[in-house]
Amino acid sequence: MIKKFDKKDEESGSGSNPFQHLEKSAVLQEARIFNETPINPRRCLHILTKIIYLLNQGEHFGTTEATEAFFAMTRLFQSNDQTLRRMCYLTIKEMANISEDVIIVTSSLTKDMTGKEDVYRGPAIRALCRITDTTMLQAIERYMKQAIVDKVPSVSSSALVSSLHMVKMSYDVVKRWVNEAQEAASSDNIMVQYHALGLLYHLRKNDRLAVTKMLNKFTKSGLKSPFAYCMLIRIASKLLDETEGGHDSPLFDFIESCLRNKNEMVVYEAASAIVHMPNCAARELAPAVSVLQLFCSSPKAALRYAAVRTLNKVAMKHPSAVTACNLDLENLITDSNRSIATLAITTLLKTGSESSVDRLMKQISSFVSEISDEFKVVVVQAISALCQKYPRKHSVMMNFLSNMLRDDGGFEYKRAIVDCIISIIEENPESKETGLAHLCEFIEDCEHTVLATKILHLLGKEGPRTPQPSKYIRFIFNRVVLESEAVRAAAVSALAKFGAQNDDLLPSVLVLMQRCMMDSDDEVRDRATFYMNVLQQKQKALNAAYIFNGLSVSIPGLEKSLHQYTLEPSEKPFDMKSVPLATTPITEQKTEIAPIATSKLPEKLAPSRQDIYQEQLASIPEFHGLGPLFKSSEPVQLTEAETEYVVRCIKHTFARHMVFQFDCTNTLNDQLLQKVVVQMEPSEAYEVIHYIPAPNLPYSQPGSCYTLVRLPDDDPTAVSCTFSCTMKYLVRDCDPNTGEPDDDGYDDEYVLEDLEVTVADHIQKVLKPNFGAAWEEVGDKFEKEETFALASVRTLDEAVGNIISFLGMQPCERSDKVPENKNSHVLFLAGVFRGGHDVLVRARLALADGVTMQVTVRSSEETVVDVILASVG
Repeated sequence: MIKKFDKKDEESGSGSNPFQHLEKSAVLQEARIFNETPINPRRCLHILTKIIYLLNQGEHFGTTEATEAFFAMTRLFQSNDQTLRRMCYLTIKEMANISEDVIIVTSSLTKDMTGKEDVYRGPAIRALCRITDTTMLQAIERYMKQAIVDKVPSVSSSALVSSLHMVKMSYDVVKRWVNEAQEAASSDNIMVQYHALGLLYHLRKNDRLAVTKMLNKFTKSGLKSPFAYCMLIRIASKLLDETEGGHDSPLFDFIESCLRNKNEMVVYEAASAIVHMPNCAARELAPAVSVLQLFCSSPKAALRYAAVRTLNKVAMKHPSAVTACNLDLENLITDSNRSIATLAITTLLKTGSESSVDRLMKQISSFVSEISDEFKVVVVQAISALCQKYPRKHSVMMNFLSNMLRDDGGFEYKRAIVDCIISIIEENPESKETGLAHLCEFIEDCEHTVLATKILHLLGKEGPRTPQPSKYIRFIFNRVVLESEAVRAAAVSALAKFGAQNDDLLPSVLVLMQRCMMDSDDEVRDRATFYMNVLQQKQKALNAAYIFNGLSVSIPGLEKSLHQYTLEPSEKPFDMKSVPLATTPITEQKTEIAPIATSKLPEKLAPSRQDIYQEQLASIPEFHGLGPLFKSSEPVQLTEAETEYVVRCIKHTFARHMVFQFDCTNTLNDQLLQKVVVQMEPSEAYEVIHYIPAPNLPYSQPGSCYTLVRLPDDDPTAVSCTFSCTMKYLVRDCDPNTGEPDDDGYDDEYVLEDLEVTVADHIQKVLKPNFGAAWEEVGDKFEKEETFALASVRTLDEAVGNIISFLGMQPCERSDKVPENKNSHVLFLAGVFRGGHDVLVRARLALADGVTMQVTVRSSEETVVDVILASVG
């Protein structure tokens, strides 16, 4: 007997689950009751419930014990108790995969399935199909066909859903039941019609023509089931997407006609499908948006939520299309459901005009304290997007965000606000001081180490360049006195930057550093001692190398190189140039605010894309003597997407060589390609040394072949070259069904597009947080300057974009952003040239008829300067 629990028990949590402490062995012992006569339905029901509970909790049943329990349970078919019989069906389904000889109940189930008791027939069909394998399916085929067209909806639905499951197992047998499924599709019952349509679609989904015919038939004849309509809309939009059908397609007309359906579910599904279509213009969106606008004033909360959430998505791509709904959305701001109110306000923030910003901000502040952190993050993200749209409104936003910072909230929420304030500071130089003041106030009482260190890092970077840098020192030194080790260490690094940048603050900073050298934590002491010694030298080059611009190497790469160095004792000191550079520098660009699940464990540093390539290439014996990998390019497509062979190339640059990795895919199912190589003919003095073929290229399985090329030693300025590429291979025809190839084959070739090697392939991006210091550090020993006219370029933005992509260098100090309405701009670029030579470029741009550009290049090597200027020229 299951004891009945009242509401009080449930709320107090005491004994709310009667199966909490079940033991498998005890339950299996109890299962012996099944063999007693007469059968006690109530007790047997309770034991079957326990067995199903244990199975669903993931309890492992051994094959023997499962089989014993199963066989004991089969005796319960002698009882005519309805509830017990249906519980038996459930148990059969649960134990179908763990017990042996489950097919022993086939005859009992078949009898129930064809019997007069409608209550038994549906569940019996579902249980029978779970225990049936391919060999037995033929035996019950006749019964299944009859069940599909049965007059009782529950039986017909059960047969259709079971057929759907069996399509995965025996597609060919189930395909023979199409006529019955067609008949069921014209049923008056909404669920039968929906399930029949589902089965018909799954039987035909690989045949686009058959799916199109089916859609045409049902869209013309009409359906009674709203669920079936929703499914038709999904099938139609999938087909539109695959065939890239335009908005003049009859499928689109069908989806649009569903906007006038009398069922709200169908109307929403159609509106959602139109909204999510790629390349949907505002004209096609209009009817869907007007339907969603009507839903905004629906009395049903679910409909209002669906409408506002979908409009929110539309606003991301087509804010102008949603402007018509602004009045309805404003009414939703006061909605009793806070989720709807939040989505309404964030949609308005995306579509609102500059003049409505102040009013919206007031409305948000009235309810922001009542919503959960998750929705607060959404609001902050919307504000962040608004800041980029209307930079002049940054003061209103900044005040609002600073008030939000003072409110209570979790880590994700606070991090979103801090990221947003940082992005405003970086986008709008005039907001820098206000933003830094708000952040200083926040770290005075910040319990999150990650945020405190992030803000201290920002203060170290931006603080020294403000008109009054001394006012930030107090906030930073307070952290050294009051905070945890990680924050104290970050504060010491920030202090050092103030000392290095401002000579008048240096004596005070040195005094504070001396105090930090007494710290209880060794990391803090070490940092303080190191910075103290560097600052006392008063050398700009040292400050630039060790305080402003840290190491730009790959951390996993550094670890490997040091480990390798310790394994092979050497007289030579460790060379930093042997370490691969960090491929994805910690960019100054605006960080995407995406909620990330915080983990208590320190995360292991994930290897970068370049570290993975380094390992792949190191495992090939022919590439052993090439040294560390300097740079890997983005993949370059050498074929059209729709051709019979798809080839893309990744260029790997080493100190004196280049390796071209060709990733090839064979899209022909009647061919096997073998000994695949890509032959390369260079236009310059580049020399092809070695080809490594891909041994086999079966249908749709990618494979890689490699070409090793030596760079010209005699002319170091020859950095660009064009290769004509031809793929050569042995073709063996094969059977498309089995993939079995013929014994003999024939040689063939396939001409690929030309491959360019440019100056960008020889330069690795490196971020210099303080470009001025780096410029001084490199010095003007090898400085050269030239002026160029960019006649074809019409705007400064275009010129900046072209220079960055051509040279493949990292823009610094946010100089890739050109301020509005300016006729001149200075672009700072930093990188490392192949061989480990630092290279810095300062490009002064002026806009007249075209764009005039004065380029100044500095490097630690004269050849590098010549290479840059020659390639720009």
